[in-house]
Amino acid sequence: MTFEYSKRVPQTDNDVVGEILEAAANPAVISFAGGLPAPELFPVKEMQKAADTVFETEGQTALQYSNAIGEKVLRDEIVKLMADRKVTTTVDHIGVTTGSEQSIDLLAKMFINPGDTVIVEEPTYLCTLDVFRSYGANIVGVEMDENGMRMDKFEEALKAHPETKLVYTIPTFQNPTGRTMSLDRRKEFVELANKYDILVMEDDPYGAIRYEGTELPPLKHFDTQDRVVYMSTFSKILAPGMRLGWIVCNLDVLSNFVVMKQSADLHSDNLSQHIIAKFLEQNDIYKHIKEISDLYHHRFELMLEAIKNEFPADAKYSHPEGGMFIWVELPGDVDTMELFKTCVEHNVAFVPGDSFYPNQPKRGTFRLNFSNVDDETIKVGMKRLGDALKAALQ
Repeated sequence: MTFEYSKRVPQTDNDVVGEILEAAANPAVISFAGGLPAPELFPVKEMQKAADTVFETEGQTALQYSNAIGEKVLRDEIVKLMADRKVTTTVDHIGVTTGSEQSIDLLAKMFINPGDTVIVEEPTYLCTLDVFRSYGANIVGVEMDENGMRMDKFEEALKAHPETKLVYTIPTFQNPTGRTMSLDRRKEFVELANKYDILVMEDDPYGAIRYEGTELPPLKHFDTQDRVVYMSTFSKILAPGMRLGWIVCNLDVLSNFVVMKQSADLHSDNLSQHIIAKFLEQNDIYKHIKEISDLYHHRFELMLEAIKNEFPADAKYSHPEGGMFIWVELPGDVDTMELFKTCVEHNVAFVPGDSFYPNQPKRGTFRLNFSNVDDETIKVGMKRLGDALKAALQ
């Protein structure tokens, strides 16, 4: 039969992400493509202890249906996490989600009608672009530099598109570039959002993993008009397999978000909520985050040294102070997808930059991940990548 799919299903056979994942699944290929945390740092024993305690003391509650807004025991712990991130809030403003992906999808579903304009950094997280496109958004990209989204270009976009519905940003250790928005720009960003009266979706999955520089408060810290919806996740600081994140937002937004969530999955995994809440009660999460940051710092420096030694001398690359990614820009007019195929032939993979652009991609760009590869793999893989790049450019 002929299947009449909705317009939300991508109308193309070009599955770039699928191609990347297929290549990365080849055991002969060293992959710097994924955004996976280091599994050796998952707190397995501590999580097992937390789970045992939950089953012993509150097993029936943890295995029962829950409410869409999330278990209070976990939201109480999130209030503490937010205070450390310089955001004062209460459990009433916090909703538990099935990872940050659900936060992005449900907020887009709540606010975007077909044809609505949304502003994003250029480049930006590819899955968010897919979500916005699925709801029929007109996506406008704003140029970045090493200090994040440029505020002059942001205001130009706001003036050119007064109909803008919302702006999506990853201000700290941005995906894919690893860049961080400066303190002055954070303040100006919120001022511009107030001036032009637009909703802000602040995505902060990586901000806790800092290994250089000075900690900066999130945009939500400067939010005087309750227009910033802050999103974060336990995927990068604990374990992605538990699929838990959270949002902090205006009460009216949260009440509608909860209604949307009820029809999506009723509630996020109740057992995981109780286990993570118990883990946070029993353990020093900041000690654990420091272990993550220290290892990622080491792997970042190893990859950075390899870039300097193995890549063409005129290649440009970001220097993140935290997070999991390095962004590379090659000189000349390079077809990034053809470059990707050449690299796979050399048994090494990255994520081509094309997927991170809302409209016209910048050629010769790609993202590298260093969090989920050991020292020897970085050395061997970067040598392969350097050889492939030189061959392709010649």
